[in-house]
Amino acid sequence: MSYAIGAFSLTKRFHRTPVLDGFHLEVPEGSIYALTGRNGAGKTTAIKILMNILTPGGGRCEVLGADSRRLGPTELTQIGYVSENQEMPGWMTVGFYLEFLRPFYPKWDTALENELVAQFQLPRNRKLAHLSRGMRMKAALASSLAYRPRAIILDEPFTGLDALVRDELIEGLLARAENTTILISSHDLAEIESFASHVGYLEGGRLQFSESLESLSGRFREVNLTFATPPAAPDAWPSHWLGREAAGNTLRFIETQYHAERTPAEIRRMFPEAQNIEANGMTLRSIFLALAKSGDAV
Repeated sequence: MSYAIGAFSLTKRFHRTPVLDGFHLEVPEGSIYALTGRNGAGKTTAIKILMNILTPGGGRCEVLGADSRRLGPTELTQIGYVSENQEMPGWMTVGFYLEFLRPFYPKWDTALENELVAQFQLPRNRKLAHLSRGMRMKAALASSLAYRPRAIILDEPFTGLDALVRDELIEGLLARAENTTILISSHDLAEIESFASHVGYLEGGRLQFSESLESLSGRFREVNLTFATPPAAPDAWPSHWLGREAAGNTLRFIETQYHAERTPAEIRRMFPEAQNIEANGMTLRSIFLALAKSGDAV
């Protein structure tokens, strides 16, 4: 599958502190890719390098086939970008801001602009400085969708927004971004799970995994074993079993490579005395919590 956004052996340091260390990312064309990780993991740094806002220490990255360090007016007319801390000219009204942007984008669709203004209930005559944070994010997204970009890059767009505004932003994004590749960084795992097609987990300056959400959800299970008496600890613990917890006659762990036939057989070999085996699906949030606690790559 071809990629629309890519980073290869990317490195970045701030003073002596490494933030990205061999970062590798390939966002499939037409996907909705969620870049996740702890605060300070380097998500915003990676996105700023992709957008040529920051210069990498090493490696390279591309957006729509163009080297990020050489993004110019032609390339930027095909890329939408919305940041959590995006600066906007507060003295402009919403209407004047959109009018100001139109000449820069040959494919600006005025009819689509009007639809977005109506859908987001944007007040054209109000100054951007007088908008709530949620309304400013709506104005930023509308201005990035109106020219029908081929790629949209969103950096923590949902931070600090209430549930209704988040839903409106997601609805507007999905309804107007057909055939568009979307890269979004976010801590809002519940929201991501509702619409993302792919997910990557950034930790220690590198992606610890990158795959489709369907694949990730399919291979993670919370396993609960019940015994007649407290179980003895096995001599060797499989590396793909994380977060072992024992309490009385029960044992719990996270299976990161679940297989409907192979996993129960492996458990039976190690714990033949188990009376009951349960393997339950996990939410994206519970998967990431398990990974964060273990500190392991899977």
